[in-house]
Formats: sequence, C-alpha cells, structure tokens
Amino acid sequence: MNRQQLIEQIHLQKSYLCVGLDTDIDKIPPHLGKNISGMLAFNKAIIEATLPFCVSYKINTAFYEAMGASGWKLMQQTLEFIPSTHLVIADAKRGDIGNTSGMYAKAFFDKASSGLSFDAITTTPYMGKDSLEPFFAYKNKWVIVLALTSNAGSADFEQQTIGSKKLYELVLEEFTKIGTPENLMFVVGATKAELFTEIRKYAPDHFLLVPGVGAQGGDLEKVARYGMNNDIGLLVNVSRGILYAGSGSDFATHAANEAKFIQQQMEKTLNLKN
Repeated sequence: MNRQQLIEQIHLQKSYLCVGLDTDIDKIPPHLGKNISGMLAFNKAIIEATLPFCVSYKINTAFYEAMGASGWKLMQQTLEFIPSTHLVIADAKRGDIGNTSGMYAKAFFDKASSGLSFDAITTTPYMGKDSLEPFFAYKNKWVIVLALTSNAGSADFEQQTIGSKKLYELVLEEFTKIGTPENLMFVVGATKAELFTEIRKYAPDHFLLVPGVGAQGGDLEKVARYGMNNDIGLLVNVSRGILYAGSGSDFATHAANEAKFIQQQMEKTLNLKN
C-alpha cells in the first residue's frame, strides 16, 4: 500500500485506526483454548470484527516469536486474513549493522524467502542511519522509525539533550534525509501529544504511528489537534483496549463495538479537519 492509497483508505473508512494484534495467549477467551489454534481463531475473529472500522493492523512480533516455529506460522496465517485494503505493520523494532538489517528486512518483506510480506516494519535508529538503509532498499515498503515513544523510559534517552537538540529531534532530522513521506513514518507516543507541534516542524508531511491511546492514557482529540497534517498523517494504534474489550464467547462483538466507538471519534476529528 502506497501513501496515496493509505490516504484514500483513511477517507473511505473515515478512520485512521490501527488495530494492534498483540495477541497474548494468557488473555484470549478460555473457550478458544490456550494454544496456537486458539490464538489463530482469536485473530481471525478480531480482524473480521474490526475491518470496517480501521485502516491498518500492527502485529507485535514478540507475542508470536515467543511461541517458536509455530508462532512464526501463526504470523503467516494471520497475515492471510488481512486484505490488501489494510496496511499491515510488523512491530518488530529491528535495527543492526547493514548485513544483519538486510536479513531482518528480508525476513519481514520477502515472502519468497520467509513466507512473510508485511507492508511496513518498526525499526530502532540508535546504531545510525546506515543500520536502517537495507530496509529502505525495498520498494513499496514502509520503514517506521522510533522517535518519541509513549513509555516513561523515553525520558532516559530519547528526551535527553544532545548539543542544542533532543535526541528524538536528531532522529527525526537525520532520517528525513534518507527517507521520504512515501516510505518513512515515525513512532510518536500519544502520551506526548503536546510535543506533536514541534515534531511536525521536522516531519511535516510524514505519517506518524501513534501508540498510547487508551490503556496508556493518550488523548485522541489532542493527538488529532496537534498531530494532523494536510493529508491526516496519523495512524493511531489501539491494542489492548480493542483486543480484550470482552473475555467471553462474544469477545469479537465487544472488540467491534470498541473499534467502532474509536472510529466514530476519529470521524469527528476528520470532519473538523475538513
């Protein structure tokens, strides 16, 4: 999915919601079974229930890699449930020296090699620009670089001043030199909504992947007010608030209701923008 297609999908769905598939085997409804089959059934039901209300899905690979080889297969099967109308992100947070990053990119982008073909991958920038260049070599794929995350620990490094700028500002500044709004996004946490205006000075046209709305306390209205650009430019991720909205046999209905509620809030912000 390219940038224009993503923008069109946002206006079609009246939503910029990304549903996080952080599927925890210990939290899925008991009637499904605490096993790989149960996780797959859970993912399928969640995807089918939330498709009308979102434009993207984010698979947190840690929850699948923890299951070994069967978890990798579960990622493959989950990807097959998601239609091409929705952007699919591997939340893998990879980044290493060039040849290693090349293999990471191949693992998540090259279906012929690994069986996986994500549209985008989250990456860590702290080994420098060259560590992420192999990801940018793939055409029609997105590289999503961590900039300012929603956790309290972001103050330990990301918000530290280096020279005259914060570290996250340097990340924004440097990676916009090698990526474009067509293939580069940044992760910016919703709990830092007051900083979106400053972030937009460095990345005015790029999409921002925004975690932290819901369970982590981020405010959607503030994110939209300070973070939207002319092309909307936001993907707001919600994981736990949707996945575990219900714990019984009707869990998918509860997930759909929660996704719809968020979509309706987003529609209001889009109307205000228009």
